[in-house]
Amino acid sequence: MSNQYTVTATPQAESSGSVALAVASLPATFGPVAAGEAARISALDGAPGWAAEAIKAIDAGASGIVVVNPVPENTAALRDAAEASGTAVVLDRRWASNPGLAGAEEAVRTVAGRATMLDTVATAAAGTDPQRLLTDHLAAVVRVTGELNAIRVVRRGAHGYTVCARLANGAPVSLQGVLSDARRPGVDFRLYTDDGGVSIAVPEPFAAWPAEVRATGPQGELLLPTLYESAHRTTWRRLKEHLDAGTHPSDLARFARLTESIAILS
Repeated sequence: MSNQYTVTATPQAESSGSVALAVASLPATFGPVAAGEAARISALDGAPGWAAEAIKAIDAGASGIVVVNPVPENTAALRDAAEASGTAVVLDRRWASNPGLAGAEEAVRTVAGRATMLDTVATAAAGTDPQRLLTDHLAAVVRVTGELNAIRVVRRGAHGYTVCARLANGAPVSLQGVLSDARRPGVDFRLYTDDGGVSIAVPEPFAAWPAEVRATGPQGELLLPTLYESAHRTTWRRLKEHLDAGTHPSDLARFARLTESIAILS
């Protein structure tokens, strides 16, 4: 029988990470904290200063921490604290945590050697911080493609950005950020190869709208299995697996590499 872990969340994390909904969907694993009781799991918003807040939660005895949409920060001290205490720290990323990207990653890397171009567009509401959108966008891209080379900003402004890079085989990559209320929020990928490619559409994480992943080749178009689970719920299930197994997530190590890429673009 699995353990049940009590949860507390900051108001910002609750709002941006739909914490109550995700926890309620996993009632055998997570539950609310009782009055006077210390919660075993802390959910934090990824606003500036989140790494220091996570260290405070570890010092207070947290067994697990969920950080929702973290902005780039130095996480070296947090990684040391988490390893020393055995605390599992997982990052709930806007698009990169979508469960459909596991299949997308496999589909893309299967044809990566024959890739001729990757075009990807991320859309968010007008007024969104472009730097935060770029962080979410790049996190989703590298989740699927692996690390990018020669990354640089071509254009950046109040309405979006254009970033270019190269895949491991040298194929060009274009990342477009669009801040507009005229387009549905989400991120789309189009990877082109000599005989087809892969298309990926990832929605916002607020409901269990599925990502769509389609692989096209000489055999025609194949729609990969559709997973009706939100990115938020997937993150909490992943935390449960690490807590039950006593293992350490690789989220902070991967986030450190992402932060290095964002620093290059600043």
